This record gives sequence, C-alpha cells and structure tokens, in this order.
Amino acid sequence: MQERIPVSSALDEETARAEVYGLLAAMYYAPPSPELMGQLRVAVTEAPAAGGFLEEPWRLVVGAARDLSDADVADEYDALFGGVGKPEVFLFGSHYLSGFLNEKPLAQLRGDLAALGLARDEAMPETEDHVAYVCEVMRYLIAGDDVEVANLTQQQKFFSAHVQPWVTQMCDAIEAHPKARFYAALAGFTRAFVSVEAQGFDMLA
Repeated sequence: MQERIPVSSALDEETARAEVYGLLAAMYYAPPSPELMGQLRVAVTEAPAAGGFLEEPWRLVVGAARDLSDADVADEYDALFGGVGKPEVFLFGSHYLSGFLNEKPLAQLRGDLAALGLARDEAMPETEDHVAYVCEVMRYLIAGDDVEVANLTQQQKFFSAHVQPWVTQMCDAIEAHPKARFYAALAGFTRAFVSVEAQGFDMLA
C-alpha cells in the first residue's frame, strides 16, 4: 500500500486524487507506520485536493495525529478493526451491502476487477472488498499508465459500483464507535472526500 501524504493543491488535481486514495489505502490497511505518522504531524493543513470542502476534515486528521502517540493510534486500529473473531467495525464492502462477508457483492467486484485485468496479490490475506483494496484500485485507475484501464470512464464505473454504495456507511460506523479518535477523524475526511468524488463524477454524467 502507498504511504504518501496528499500533495498540496498547487499540484494537478489528478495527482492529488491519486495521492489521497493511496493514503486512505495505507491508513485503513494497517496501523500507520511511525514514518507515516511523522509525515501526518508535519503535514500542511490546506486542502489536500482542489476545493476547500476538504480543508476542515483534513485539519482534524492532522490534529488527531499530533494529539496521539503512534502506540495510541496502533492500539485504536487493533481495537476497532483487529482482534480475534468479529471486529468492532468491519472494513469490508460485503458487510455493508449484504450484511454478510464474502457474499454476492464480492463476486461482482471480482468480476469487475477481472474485466480490468486486475487481481488480488496472493500475499494479501484480506478479500478484495476491503476498503484499502478498493481505494488502491481507484488510485491505480487514476494514476496507472495503461490508458485503456486507467481513465475517467473506468474510475466513474468502479467508484459508482464499489465505493459510493457503502464507504459512507463504514465511516458512520467508525465515527459512532466510542473507541474511535484518530479513526473518527479519518472517517470524517474519508466521507468528505467520497462526497467530493461523487459530485465530480455526477458532473460528468
């Protein structure tokens, strides 16, 4: 997973979008590394992508990173998403779309990934409907070199089918959890970013 802080809005918007998706993938896949936490604490708090709508949610993420230690954030990740058996909060799309893991939404996602020529790395234990995986796919569809796959049409199709229908529900679940501090802020930023993305794609319709 990518571990890069979103670029400033001075750089081109497509690069900024890809960087945000890469950051979200890294943050939801595992507890942030000390290096990533260090980058967050010194990050600028201007909007990480075009549009001031993201500025305040991003400021809250940076503020939470500054307020909490690396260990605090790692413990919070494990409390919310880890543990043995059922996690406190699910990070998998199938849970929100069907109420169960490994259900029809996952099969549909795998079919769409195969059509794009993409497949899960066998070293990755999580299924493809993990939020980190769908964010990484979006990053690739924005920043990838293969223009047959990495283009705006494919981004819109994938986002509409596999991000927009459930990620805000996941954000709601995280924010509502009493143990969420850093990840409550990240969920708020994630919701705002997904909203901006949805508005952008709606304008293309």
